[in-house]
Amino acid sequence: MKDKKQFVKGLAVGFVVTLALVEILLFGQNVLSDIDDRNREESGTLNLTSSSVEGKLDEIQTLMETYYLEDIDTEQVEDFLYKGAVAGLGDIYAAYYTEEEYQSMIDSTNGSYYGIGVEISQNMTTGIITISRVFEGSPAEEAGLLPGDVIYMIGDTEVTGEDLNKVVSLIKGEEFTTTTVTVAREGEKDYLEVEVERRTIEVPTVESEMLDGNIGYIAITSFDDVTTEQFLTALDTLESQGMEKLIVDLRNNGGGLVSSVCAILDRLLPEGLIVYTEDKYGNREEEYSDAENYFDKPLAVLVNGNSASASEIFAGAIKDYGIGTLVGTTTYGKGIVQKIYPLSDGTAVKLTVSKYYTPNGNNIHGIGIEPDVIVELDESLENQVTVSKEEDNQLQAAIEALEGN
Repeated sequence: MKDKKQFVKGLAVGFVVTLALVEILLFGQNVLSDIDDRNREESGTLNLTSSSVEGKLDEIQTLMETYYLEDIDTEQVEDFLYKGAVAGLGDIYAAYYTEEEYQSMIDSTNGSYYGIGVEISQNMTTGIITISRVFEGSPAEEAGLLPGDVIYMIGDTEVTGEDLNKVVSLIKGEEFTTTTVTVAREGEKDYLEVEVERRTIEVPTVESEMLDGNIGYIAITSFDDVTTEQFLTALDTLESQGMEKLIVDLRNNGGGLVSSVCAILDRLLPEGLIVYTEDKYGNREEEYSDAENYFDKPLAVLVNGNSASASEIFAGAIKDYGIGTLVGTTTYGKGIVQKIYPLSDGTAVKLTVSKYYTPNGNNIHGIGIEPDVIVELDESLENQVTVSKEEDNQLQAAIEALEGN
């Protein structure tokens, strides 16, 4: 077994992913043809169908067919050919998805799936994948998995450095089947092999309650298709109960759909710019809030190093408009946008296509957003599945910030 200390070296909680600020576009063949023609007219652009490339692939194929000892999984070789082409960009966020991986990613935004009930994060420098959240009452909790566990293998597949959507597809499966999750855990000498049953997981993207002092609390774990409606329902319920102040908790929220976070911000912000993006050609796209709604009560937003992408759109807009206090630690710093282009055979390609900017024109990529009130979570709480509101020192700091308003 590989040395555990080497495996966990440099571990830092990273990027929690479902879609992580991804837009999904349908591209017709005519558009692809136009792009291909334009690229061929420009010097120095890719030409993966050139005679030299095809000739080299023919040579490699002949060698593999002639000399490779084992049977060849032709579908796998072809998939890795496409994956390798995209990986050649050197972009940690770009990826090629097989049909299964693409469908798994789509399912992850729909609110329910067959899985084990965890959210995972990845350090994009080391490729190390960590469990950032274990859902209460889930098979993962029953099996003893904990936040902070480093995932080494799913079944027989080592997952370090793999695209998170592929890892998610390995974790998911048919209902009532099982998978083995091998993890490294701080304080344990050897890896732990945990067998976990897959069951229906209802993704709780929004949780809410009324705290003492008529302070509303809404936690958003990701920005999925279902999140906007869940958030608006929670907000309306709290207001009907006499809420006077609000805390929005975005800790460990790695992002999600741009449309979802913008719809939520439209309910909170005054009329104006929410976020804008710029692509390689200087084309700018803007998202605005209208004048119909505006949240006029004291507001605090909890963030940490796992608050990424769409969460940073949220935090950046709140900070730029000055309508709330950010509490916690500096956010992840992902200020770029990926788009997913479905291909004709059911597969897909994800590419980084633009940078995004907060309303004041700040691009936070590689920098993050610094809170107004900096508070580190108590170290003793980091690996707990559940933390009481009374123990949560970051939450208590947000309450204190609101009480000062």
